[in-house]
Amino acid sequence: MITIEEAKLPSIEQITSLYKLNGWSAADKPEHLFKALQNSHALVTAWEDEQLIGLGNAISDGYLVVYFPHLLVHPSFQGKGVGKLLMEKLMSKYEGFHMQMLTSDTEAVEFYQKMGFRKAGDTVPMWIYDGLEH
Repeated sequence: MITIEEAKLPSIEQITSLYKLNGWSAADKPEHLFKALQNSHALVTAWEDEQLIGLGNAISDGYLVVYFPHLLVHPSFQGKGVGKLLMEKLMSKYEGFHMQMLTSDTEAVEFYQKMGFRKAGDTVPMWIYDGLEH
């Protein structure tokens, strides 16, 4: 049975493993990744028994703006609604906020559109980034 948790912090090993399975370079900085997730405004996790199968986080000012930087699902559980459950949990926490933002890779755009996200006019995503992908 899959459960979604707000208060259950995975171990650094569980987190690093999930990021590695998804090919995210943040896994190469496990201590920073762990601290970053601990300091998120919100962190939701998905579990099958004691196995971490997904997570999502939010960074927010707590009133107007929220940014959803990470949403990862274990490859064996992708396409089974886990990501949707995680995003629904996060989005319900920030319902009514003036601005809910994220940056999406091409293959995830359709997923986020189904969640209600749209391209923001003529805006262009920009960043200074120390990585090769995520």
